Amino acid sequence: MYDLSLLYLNNLIRSITYLFLLFFGFCSYGQCAMCRAVLENEAGQTTAKGVNDGIVYLMLIPYVLIGGLAFFTYLHFRKLSKKSKTP
Repeated sequence: MYDLSLLYLNNLIRSITYLFLLFFGFCSYGQCAMCRAVLENEAGQTTAKGVNDGIVYLMLIPYVLIGGLAFFTYLHFRKLSKKSKTP
C-alpha cells in the first residue's frame, strides 16, 4: 500500500531539517551576544534604544503584511461563498 522507501526518505529529510535548525539556532546566539556587548558599553544608551526600536520595526512588518494578506483572502472567500449560496 505505502512505499517504505518514501517513508524512510521523508523521515531522513525531516531529521536533517531538525538537525540543521538546531545547529542554526546555536550559531545565531553568538550574533546577539556580540551586539549586546557592544551596545552595553555605551554610556548614553541612546544607540541601544535605537537598535531595539529598529528590531521591533523589522519584526513587525512581515506580520502586518501576512495579516493583511490573510484578511483580504478571508474577505474574498467570504464574498465567493455568499455568491454561491444565493440562488
